[in-house]
Amino acid sequence: MCICSWTRNRNLKITIVLIGLNWTPSYMVEFFTRYPKTISFLDGLRGRIKVDKMSGVEQLTIVVKKSVDDMLRIFFNEGFTHVKFEHKQTTQIGHGLSLKLKKPWEMHVRLLEMKKGLVAIQAEVEVSRDYLQHLFCQRTPVFYEIETLLKKHQIEYRIWNQRIRKYVKAVFDNYKVQLKTPSFPVLAWKPMLYVIVTIGGLYLFKYILTI
Repeated sequence: MCICSWTRNRNLKITIVLIGLNWTPSYMVEFFTRYPKTISFLDGLRGRIKVDKMSGVEQLTIVVKKSVDDMLRIFFNEGFTHVKFEHKQTTQIGHGLSLKLKKPWEMHVRLLEMKKGLVAIQAEVEVSRDYLQHLFCQRTPVFYEIETLLKKHQIEYRIWNQRIRKYVKAVFDNYKVQLKTPSFPVLAWKPMLYVIVTIGGLYLFKYILTI
C-alpha cells in the first residue's frame, strides 16, 4: 500500500513522500511544481497559504469572466477530456476535465459556479485514473499550470482565496512542491478487470455445464 505524507525542511520546501516498496520503475517520473506561498489581498493585508499534513497546500481558485462553453472549448483544444468517474463538489459544473501528463500523472480540472458571468477553476495533479493507486496516493493543487494556459489564450483572471473569502492581489514567493512516484509499479485496473471478468465467465460457463 502507498502511504502518503508531507515533510517540510528548513527552507520550507514542501515534499510529498509516497512510501511503499523500495523499487520505483525508471519509466515513471516525479512531478515538480511551484505554488503561491506569501500573498497580499486587495485591502493591503498579507497572508500565507496554509499547509495541511494530510491534504497539502490549500486550494486556490482562479476566476475568469468567461462562459462555461468558452472555457470547455479552450480546455478541449489543449487536450483535456471529460472525467467519467470523480468526486464532484457541491458547486461543480458538469463533469471534470483531465489531461494526461508524464506517467503516472494527470491533471484534474473542475469548473465551479460563481456569481453570474464568472466561472471558477480549480486544478490538481494526481496519479492517473488509469491506475489503482489513484484511489489512495497523494495529490496536490496546482496554480501556475492553469495560469500559463490562460495567459496563452489571453484570458484575464483573478485569484480567489475561499478560506479568507478575498481576492489575491499579489504573490511574493512560492512553495516548491514535489510529488514522488509510487514506490511500487502502478497497476492498470482496466486490464485487471478484463481478466477477472473473463475468468469469472469461464467458471460460470463450466458451472452451467455441470447442471
